[in-house]
Amino acid sequence: MQDTEYKIPNHVAIILDGNGRWAKKRNMPRNYGHSQGSKAVEKICEDAYKIGVKYLTVYAFSTENWKRPKEEVDALMMLLRNYLKTSIKTSKKNNMRVRIIGDTSVLSEDIQKSIKELEEASKDNTGLNFQVAINYGSRDEIVRAMKAISQDIRLNQIKVDDINEQLIDKYLDTRGIPDPDLLIRTSGEIRLSNFLLWQLAYTEFYFTDVLWPDFNKEELLKAIEYYNSRTRKFGAIS
Repeated sequence: MQDTEYKIPNHVAIILDGNGRWAKKRNMPRNYGHSQGSKAVEKICEDAYKIGVKYLTVYAFSTENWKRPKEEVDALMMLLRNYLKTSIKTSKKNNMRVRIIGDTSVLSEDIQKSIKELEEASKDNTGLNFQVAINYGSRDEIVRAMKAISQDIRLNQIKVDDINEQLIDKYLDTRGIPDPDLLIRTSGEIRLSNFLLWQLAYTEFYFTDVLWPDFNKEELLKAIEYYNSRTRKFGAIS
């Protein structure tokens, strides 16, 4: 399949799944799978942008992931620290704007600081818009948005009658970012796992058995081919 044969989705969202199983198949620790999965993220950013994708959002760490064994959570936080250390240079090189979505207030202070520095340093880049969901859960996002709306009503900054879909959009973590056209989930799981529930209302879903560290440009093009096989109409598929 040639990259130019198909309409390229403007925004692709990916649930990164299967790192642990990928490592287990190779008799390696789960942390090794997460490390290789992180490398796959870097590569898919390059491939997606070259194909013509404008926005890419990945589900890296959910609000439920804190329940995993401490050793695994610590390793994931270390991976995040390492990514943030190098990402300012990488984002500049690739002209990539990086934004973190999720409740970052519970993360370590050094991680919060690095996130702010990265977002500030990359805010004027005009290439791929890359969103990373960290300590993200869609229900949590919506609850936080409703609390913020309620607070602004109390402060008389908005009125109850002002509440509509467009207003709610402005209070979500993804404000200013178009809704995904295509959602990809790897590893054979067929569920959303509390990811972008509001934003995925009219999104095409693509599920693949490929484990995340093995997901590459070829697999991305397969997902885009599927996306193009759907007849899209506003509010419905026929």
